[in-house]
Amino acid sequence: MSSDPVRRGRLTGGRPAEVAAFLSSMEADRWIADADVRVDIAHLLMLDRQGIIERDASSAVMAALLGMYEHGVPETVFDDEYEDVHAGIEASLIAASGMDKGGRLHMGRSRNDEVATCIRIRLRSELLAHLEGLTSLRAALLEQAGNHTETVMPGFTHLQHAQPTTLGHYLLAYEQALSRDFERLVDAYIRVNRSPLGAAAFASTGYPIDREMTAGLLGFPDLMLNTMDAVSARDFVIETAAACTILMSTLSRLAEEIVLWSSAFVRFVTLDDAYCSTSSIMPQKKNPDTAEIMRGKSGAVAGAFTAAFTAVKGLPMSYNRDLQDVTPSLWRAVAESGACIGIATGIISTATFHPERMREEAGRGFSTATELADVLVREFGLPFRAAHNIIGRAVRSGEITLAVLEAAARDLSGISLAERGLTEERIAEALDVDVSVRMRSAPGGPAPATVTGALSMRDLALEEDRIWVRSEQKRLQDAEDAMIRDARKLVDES
Repeated sequence: MSSDPVRRGRLTGGRPAEVAAFLSSMEADRWIADADVRVDIAHLLMLDRQGIIERDASSAVMAALLGMYEHGVPETVFDDEYEDVHAGIEASLIAASGMDKGGRLHMGRSRNDEVATCIRIRLRSELLAHLEGLTSLRAALLEQAGNHTETVMPGFTHLQHAQPTTLGHYLLAYEQALSRDFERLVDAYIRVNRSPLGAAAFASTGYPIDREMTAGLLGFPDLMLNTMDAVSARDFVIETAAACTILMSTLSRLAEEIVLWSSAFVRFVTLDDAYCSTSSIMPQKKNPDTAEIMRGKSGAVAGAFTAAFTAVKGLPMSYNRDLQDVTPSLWRAVAESGACIGIATGIISTATFHPERMREEAGRGFSTATELADVLVREFGLPFRAAHNIIGRAVRSGEITLAVLEAAARDLSGISLAERGLTEERIAEALDVDVSVRMRSAPGGPAPATVTGALSMRDLALEEDRIWVRSEQKRLQDAEDAMIRDARKLVDES
C-alpha cells in the first residue's frame, strides 16, 4: 500500500493480500462514499473561513471535491491499495491538486470523526427512506381496510376460531403496529442526526475549528458534544438495527398470515402473480414466495442487530477498530428491512381478498358464543362466570339451543332461562356474526361504524407523519444545496 497517503509515513513495506483484504472496509464504504465527499466539502469550507487553510489551497481542493460531487466518486478510490474510502478519496484529491494543497484537507480531523459523520449522514437518509416507505405501506393497509369495513371474518387466538371481526379491523391492527415501528425509527433518527465532526481522534484538536458551522452545513441540528463519546458511540447503530428488527417482526407476522391466508386450506386472499412464483416441476403451483422470503429476512435483520450489539458491548473508550465490523451489520439491517417494506406494500396494495370465504368461516367453532354469554348477563341478570359456564357446557354438547342451555342452566346454576324469557329467536340473533360484530363498538373495536371512525383518525395521523418526513427531507436538501452554493462561490471567487 505504498500509495496510501495515511500509511506511507509511520509504516514501511507492503502487506500480504490477505492482510489487506482483512483490514479493508471498502465493501461497506461504498455506502458512505458520497457522504464522505459532502463531509470533506463542509470541513474545507470551515477550514477556509477560519483561516486554517490558505485560499489558493482550499479553492484547488474544493474544485476537485465538486467534481466528485457532480460526477460521482471515481472507481479508483475503491482500489485495493487503499485501506478505506477516506484514504482513497484523499489520495485522489492529492493527485488532482498536489500534496501541498490536497495534503492540507485533513487538518483538524481524524478518520474517527470523519467516518462517524459519514455513517450518520447516510443512515439518516436511509431512515427517511424507511419512514417514507412505511407511510406508503400504512396507506395501502388503510385503503384496503376502508374497502372492507363490513367484511366479516373470523378472528383467532391460539390459531383457533375465537370471535368474529372484520377485515377492516384486522388491517387496522397492522397499520397501528407499523405506526409504532414508524415512531421507533423517528426516535432513532433524532439520535442519529447529531454531528461528531470536529471530535478528531477523540480529544478534539488544537486548530480553531468551528464545529457548529460544519454541523449546520451538513444539516445536523445538534452536536455529539463530548469528543470521546462522539467517535466511539455506536449505540445509534444498535438502536437503528433494533428498530429495524422490531419492524421486521411486524412484517414477518404479516407475511406469515399472508402465506396461511393464500393457502388452499384458508383461501382468504389471492396474491397478484407478480408477488408469487411457481414450481419447476409442478405446473399448478402458485407459491407466495415474496411473503416467505420476507418472513425469512427477519432472521437476517435480527442477526445483524445481534452482531452489532455483540461487537460493541465489550469495547473500552474510545475508538477501537472492532467498530469497523459493526458498520456492515448496520447496512445489512437497513437494506433488508427497507426492501421488505416495499415488497409488503406491493403485496397488500395488489391483494384480492375474498369476503364470501371469510364470512363462511366467521361463525365456525361457536365463535359468537361470547356474545350469547354477554346477552345472558345483560338481559337475564346472570353473573358473567355463570353465563360463561352455561355456554361452555352447551358448546361441549355440540349445539347451542334453548333446550341445551336450559338444561345447563338448571344443572350449573339452578335457574331456568326459559322462565326468565330466553327464546330460540333471541339465541339465534345473539349467535349471528353481524350482530356480534356490531355490538363491539367500543373504541378500537370491529364494529363497522367504529372502524370507519378509526380510519379517519388513522388517515389524519398518517398525513401528519407524511408531512414530517417530507419537511425533514426538504430541510436536509436545503442545507446541502446551500453548502454546495458556498463551495462553488469559494471556487469562483478565487
